Amino acid sequence: MNFSLFNKKKNPSSIKEEWNKIGSKYAAEVNDMVAFGEKNGWENWKGKEPEDNRDHLADELFRLLKEANKNNVVKEFRKDFPPAHTPLIKFFETKGQSIEQMHFIENEKIIFLTGTAYQKRQAYLLNGEKVIELESDIDAIGKSKRNNVFAISSKYSIVTTQGWQGDIIHTFELNETKEFGISNLIPFNDGRKVLLISSDGIYIISQEGEKMIHPEPDLEDEEWSSYIDMENATISNDNKHIVVGDQCADHRILNENGIQIGEIGAQSSYPHFCLFSDDDEQLITNSCHFYNGITIGVSANQFEDLKIEAYEESEDYKVIDEDMRVYIGLTTKDLYILGDAYGYIKAFNKNGECIWRHFLGSTIGGLAISDDDKILWVGSCTGMVHKLKLGEGHRDNHTLGNGNHYEEFRLIVWKGEPIMMW
Repeated sequence: MNFSLFNKKKNPSSIKEEWNKIGSKYAAEVNDMVAFGEKNGWENWKGKEPEDNRDHLADELFRLLKEANKNNVVKEFRKDFPPAHTPLIKFFETKGQSIEQMHFIENEKIIFLTGTAYQKRQAYLLNGEKVIELESDIDAIGKSKRNNVFAISSKYSIVTTQGWQGDIIHTFELNETKEFGISNLIPFNDGRKVLLISSDGIYIISQEGEKMIHPEPDLEDEEWSSYIDMENATISNDNKHIVVGDQCADHRILNENGIQIGEIGAQSSYPHFCLFSDDDEQLITNSCHFYNGITIGVSANQFEDLKIEAYEESEDYKVIDEDMRVYIGLTTKDLYILGDAYGYIKAFNKNGECIWRHFLGSTIGGLAISDDDKILWVGSCTGMVHKLKLGEGHRDNHTLGNGNHYEEFRLIVWKGEPIMMW
């Protein structure tokens, strides 16, 4: 790397040597520890917790990264300084922001939002390495499970289109929900209805109006409120079922009209996430406690009148995972890919076998995958978008995980900074 481009406050060669020596050692120790714990049980691990002691290099590394972007030598910088999470935590705390509502469009093009439901959001289109800032009044973006229908919420309305910026299918003018912060938005496959998820309630938006389907009103409680925490919902890929849940209510299975047909009790403290398998034959639900959680799978042929009790073992479900507090997930033909509170992405099959894991750090809030299942984009509250080529081999010996994935780049969208690459 041509470090003559940089203002040499410190010797870049010594920084590079120290960064790589510590980073590769830390990655090897973490990978060995996790492999041991998974194989032999964490109770049998007697070693020390690995430490990434590179905090003192963070300020100079950040300066060099900004200079590399300014001088268009990012690929050289990446080769000399493989990315890390722990040393940059202080920057994430002050400059990071949530990356959410990430959706695949075509080829190597995705869209995503920065900010949470009750923050001023900004939408971006990422096409290869080119970033385009979209209209500032976009509040939420959703994509259907099938048929490539998109939904955009802005200016108190939701517009569904056939494809990204394609022909308009329908425009829904919002009334009751117009001021809601939208946690998630899922258009139905025909674009004629939209599932709107918010902490003020979960609604089906249609030409007939805005119908709240969760929480269930308590007609005997004069102080009843529709406000919920940890609101989460999904639609089956064929749109025949809707699943809803929140911190204080078990996951409820509804038909396409919002009528309850089954219920799944939490196996950890609070219902937090739900997702259907690609073929709709299985539904997974996650419940959490602090940063951990339990995910179970239920066969779709059991839905009618299903009642799974909370905190009870049952033959009606299969344990998929016993560790993750899941924030986001998607499906491939054979796998669930889930992102958690700790910053892990893990892939599971329907039997609960963990096929691979990959660590990026901090809560994962966005996932999108190409139609051929070869490229995965990951967004987290660090304000970073990671582009991973699945199964292409590790790019460096600093990678945490056994997924054998190649990170092509990290897009850095930080508050108060120009957009950068790493």
